Amino acid sequence: MTDTIIIGGGAAGCFAAVWAARMGRSVLVFERNERLGRKLRITGKGRCNVTNNSPTEEHMRNIPVNPRFLYSAFSMFSAEDTMSFFEELGVPLKTERGNRVFPVSDRADDIADALGREMKRLGVKVVHKRVSRLIIEDGVCCGVRAGGEEYRSGSVLIACGGKSYPKTGSDGDGYTLAESAGHTVTELKPSLVPLTSPDKFCAELMGLSLRNVTLTLYDREKPIFSEMGEMLFTHFGLSGPLVLSASSHIRDMQPDRYRAVIDMKPALTPEQLDARIQRDFAENLNRDFVNGIRKLLPAKLIPVAVRLSGIPAEQKVNGITREQRKKFGELLKAFPVRISGFRPIDEAIITSGGVSVKEIDPRTMGSKLMPGLFFAGEVMDVDAYTGGFNLQIAFSTAYTAAMNM
Repeated sequence: MTDTIIIGGGAAGCFAAVWAARMGRSVLVFERNERLGRKLRITGKGRCNVTNNSPTEEHMRNIPVNPRFLYSAFSMFSAEDTMSFFEELGVPLKTERGNRVFPVSDRADDIADALGREMKRLGVKVVHKRVSRLIIEDGVCCGVRAGGEEYRSGSVLIACGGKSYPKTGSDGDGYTLAESAGHTVTELKPSLVPLTSPDKFCAELMGLSLRNVTLTLYDREKPIFSEMGEMLFTHFGLSGPLVLSASSHIRDMQPDRYRAVIDMKPALTPEQLDARIQRDFAENLNRDFVNGIRKLLPAKLIPVAVRLSGIPAEQKVNGITREQRKKFGELLKAFPVRISGFRPIDEAIITSGGVSVKEIDPRTMGSKLMPGLFFAGEVMDVDAYTGGFNLQIAFSTAYTAAMNM
């Protein structure tokens, strides 16, 4: 018998364990992996984007799914509180572009290890077993069954993540457990995930990384995302930081609905780019078009750009018309890539969808259907854009649950 059982030793589970223990409760954490915080250790390319150093209002603007549900949790525990928490545990932090917060060391392990040390100091016990079911008696959740044994408690927190990165342990168990208690699980979709394209040139450009380009995502004719940064062509379509961010803006994937447009030269106006092309042409008047733009684009991109421009590769530069040149400039400012779908959910950084927030009390994170049962983190139907916002959701909801269990 223990006061609190927490299912999942990831960001939300470990955070809740620390605060529940600080409140003087006995805490038992179930984590199927041998190491705590396995997914946390690989977030942000192994650097861990802990939170976003911005006001709650900015966080709300970056949460497209059920932001109002999180208002109470953010009021109880803000990004500023998260930063203070980790610095008090001996992990100095820094704020980078876009107010993204990272450990000064650039090591995600420092964040996970700090949580593990604090749990150990507070006497939190960790059991490395998979929870197979909830124990429900007289309409109350009063424990779990794991490894063929029963563990009783006064309250149970489901904090075992979504379905993304299943190798880290988040394979959807939390949804099954929630459904066994009568909860509704909304449609699960990948978010912050690479995108597929029917355009065959993507495979031709596989491995080409573009830096300092602007990617704009269109929902039919409406731009819904636009940002400068890095991206990558792959055998299936597009990946990289810009593409992952763009993917979280896609709510209902349909054929021919979404398209990406890449500005290869965002630092130049159309007029400046045209002047640049004219200079390159002037230096290569007697060369074939395909050989006259070597300084303008990465080598791998040139054959594809030439093909899409409609200008014959072997046409001499001195024979290219003003209209052809202008159209080529327009292509470089708006390079089109059709979008046909998401990559599988196990390649996604987070899961969109989850336990319906209509069935969870936003002030406590407690179930409205099952006394004794609580939720925190990605298992719920809340998700945000990239930039530290998703981890802040995990920390704020975990703190709220811990204070009310």
